[in-house]
Amino acid sequence: MSEQKRLFLVDAYALIFRGYYAFIKNPRINSKGVDTSAIMGFMNSLLDVIKRERPDHLAVCFDKGGSVDRVEMFEAYKANRDETPEAIKVAVPYIQDILKAMHIPIMVKEGYEADDVIGTLSKQAEKEGYKTYMVTPDKDFAQLVSENIFMYRPKSFGGGYETWGIPEVQKKFEVERPEQVIDFLGMMGDSSDNIPGLPGVGEKTAKKFIAAYGSMEGLLANTHELKGKMKEKVEASKELGMLSKELARIMLDVPVKFDAKDFELDHPDIDKVKAIFQDLEFRRLTDNFLKTFATQEEKTDVASSDLSHQNKKSPSSSSSSSSSSKSAGAGQFSLFGTDSSEEIETVSEYTRKTAKTTSHFYQSIASGMATKLFIKNLMQQTSVCFDTETTGINPITAELVGIAFSWEVGKGFYMPFPENRDEAQELIEQLRPFFENESIEKIGQNLKYDIKVLAKYNVEVKGKLFDTMLAHYLINPDMRHNMDVLAETYLNYTPISITELIGKKGKNQLSMREVPLDKQTEYAVEDADITLQLKEHFEKELGEANTQKLFDEIEIPLLRVLAAMELEGINLDTAFLNSLSEALNNDIATLETNIYKAAGEEFNIASPKQLGVILFEKLKLVDKPKKTKTGQYATSEDILSYLAKDHEIIRNILEYRGLAKLKSTYVDALPQQVEPTTGRVHTDYMQAVAATGRLSSNNPNLQNIPIRTERGRQVRKAFVPRNENYTLLAADYSQIELRVIAALSEEETMINAFKNGEDIHASTASKVFNVPLSEVTREQRSNAKTVNFGIIYGVSAFGLSNQTDLNRTEAKALIDTYYETYPKLKAYISKQVDFARDNGYVETVLGRRRYLKDINSRNAVVRGAAERNAVNAPIQGSAADIIKIAMINIYNKLQEGNFKTKMLLQVHDELVFDVYKPELDAIKNLVKTEMENAYKLNVPLDVDLDIGDNWLEAH
Repeated sequence: MSEQKRLFLVDAYALIFRGYYAFIKNPRINSKGVDTSAIMGFMNSLLDVIKRERPDHLAVCFDKGGSVDRVEMFEAYKANRDETPEAIKVAVPYIQDILKAMHIPIMVKEGYEADDVIGTLSKQAEKEGYKTYMVTPDKDFAQLVSENIFMYRPKSFGGGYETWGIPEVQKKFEVERPEQVIDFLGMMGDSSDNIPGLPGVGEKTAKKFIAAYGSMEGLLANTHELKGKMKEKVEASKELGMLSKELARIMLDVPVKFDAKDFELDHPDIDKVKAIFQDLEFRRLTDNFLKTFATQEEKTDVASSDLSHQNKKSPSSSSSSSSSSKSAGAGQFSLFGTDSSEEIETVSEYTRKTAKTTSHFYQSIASGMATKLFIKNLMQQTSVCFDTETTGINPITAELVGIAFSWEVGKGFYMPFPENRDEAQELIEQLRPFFENESIEKIGQNLKYDIKVLAKYNVEVKGKLFDTMLAHYLINPDMRHNMDVLAETYLNYTPISITELIGKKGKNQLSMREVPLDKQTEYAVEDADITLQLKEHFEKELGEANTQKLFDEIEIPLLRVLAAMELEGINLDTAFLNSLSEALNNDIATLETNIYKAAGEEFNIASPKQLGVILFEKLKLVDKPKKTKTGQYATSEDILSYLAKDHEIIRNILEYRGLAKLKSTYVDALPQQVEPTTGRVHTDYMQAVAATGRLSSNNPNLQNIPIRTERGRQVRKAFVPRNENYTLLAADYSQIELRVIAALSEEETMINAFKNGEDIHASTASKVFNVPLSEVTREQRSNAKTVNFGIIYGVSAFGLSNQTDLNRTEAKALIDTYYETYPKLKAYISKQVDFARDNGYVETVLGRRRYLKDINSRNAVVRGAAERNAVNAPIQGSAADIIKIAMINIYNKLQEGNFKTKMLLQVHDELVFDVYKPELDAIKNLVKTEMENAYKLNVPLDVDLDIGDNWLEAH
């Protein structure tokens, strides 16, 4: 007997909404300004199902026009739903076009919901002997489950899927038969669908009624057994109960037909799908799609195109600060089993231009006379794009393999470097006049890397710089900025993949030195040529976006500053970290003992599942514990923090988690990140990541070292001066974000408090609580401080009550009083939101833009997030701009004065210096002056300075 065929029915809108909200904090915006999050999220889910399950038959079901029958029954059905976000409205036609190109049937019927379409098709397919899997997270579908109909539920993102059959539904809803889920839903109602349910009946009570009476009808026939107010409520709401049950029932008689032949998963029209993905600028998704439908042979070709990093470079030939390679992984399969050569060609070729389809002239330069003639020509240029090819992605250890040059579109040259270091130095000496020529502009993608590599050969890159990565960051901060994406987006060109040259990551991966010279030349010069073309494109756009000045005066000069800081690195006391690790082991062991004692048993504290059972089933710390989408108890930090003040075991668990993370992320990891060749730690500052303009730190991330706990602060003790002739100096802007918001809002009360040198939180408390400054209590100051900082992030009464001892009513009253006290601040917030609504962006004091595409969304949640960013982005971004100006000015002064002192770190609003002790007084004066005068506001900028034998002492 042949295996039973399987049909997968996808609940389109459920997965579209899920995909959209998964990216809500970091939306996917393409170069045309289209929010593609919903399309990307849906397609990732669909391809995941296809890869995992290889369904025989598949269809995607949509709503159209809502449920006419239910609205007739109950006019308020779904009436309270927020307006569908615009990005989802835009997404649906694209998704339907993609499905048509994939030859996947779209099942939709005017006047019916997707639930009803899926229910009808499931029952029809069951009669024809199929096993049906309903792909949806919606619990309502549990009522349809039978021996041959299952729910195929996505877990939380990245968590895979779970299948609900009859046993799972029985356990989840505590019913004997899945059909009783209709009664369960009818009793408790559904606020999202506006199904009223029975007054006073929640999940627990509904389950109790189902167990006792079996159905809504059974309950209503036996209301005499109920007691008190519950009896009154249920008896008064019998009609409402029966109506709610009917509203919750999925219809099984929609005029749609399951046609096995039409539902067969078929060959997609690959070119059509790729064309749509190209229009949407889906690069990774294109590769995912091609891999999903490729034969095993094709996957090898396709996988080579999937690289996502800052500069397209490889782990062994990088000109990038970060790289990651993604290969065809587990769960992929030959969907149709074909291996025809024609199919392979169709799948592995892109419709975009490539080096194979584009006329170009790329030439390698031989040594001797050819090199001299080339350099003579090079020195006559006014603007040249260059790109280093190296032996690795770490610029501290990477050696030059070659340098590519281009100054004319479609043309370029490659100069290979000998492996012998002395010979390589001789060759770079011949190029020194070019790199150190002030009148020749140098162009590159992520130039910081190239500058750091050349610095190891004692070559300084002088003259005007143009970095295409930084230019694009200012033009479109929310998009990715790696070269492959930029080439495909702006030039319709797919560059050669590094994996074609050196293979995938692993022991068999080649070094760039092992790649034949002709392939090195083609790959490297293409990079320089493409970057040159991008420069011509972005130069115009910088002017149009009004960010040319920001590019020329902040981001480009800062690039040199960061390169110097990263090359310098910072000294680390590894012996201290080893002793701290031992101390943390003891702390963690003590906490474990206390937690086990309080729990009455040992368990895996790091397991959310086991922890949830202990806290909420055994110890019953709360009456109605929250659960995750997967059904287990929620034990995230925000949930536990809320309970911490009432339960010692929770406080111990939170401390345990914090110490375990501190130990693994910093205390044990930092010694491994000491560079053997320098004996120092060299973080990498990412200039093109945070949309606000803030820098982010990577490998290691020194900006996230926790400083609110004693043990967290001790990690800073491990960062020490160069030697006994040096000391560390930390210079920290005092409350810069509050000073910026006071200045931008022109709120005199706040401005005067800063001008008078008052404690701003005590000053705020004095005014808000109407008490003299001298009588402000610690608690009042603390609450005022929470509001002061919370206002920047749009704190609500609910949020404030969670962060303080205030209840929600008190928190609302405090916020209201705050705005009454600072009316201009409130007016500024409104003005920012209005400006964003009219212009689609907000700006920092230096004109850095944050684009807010959702500012006019009809969806309250989405719009609210954009409104908060409209207020927050100019404040955070202005603070970031100001410290960048200070860094540039201080660096220049240190260079001009030939100081031995070096700037080492930038962490939020703080700069850390390795100060040569005889220069200390001069440096303190220089740093304070430059930081406090970096940008003139109508509020004074104030900088706190401190010194010490380690970063903790100096902070």
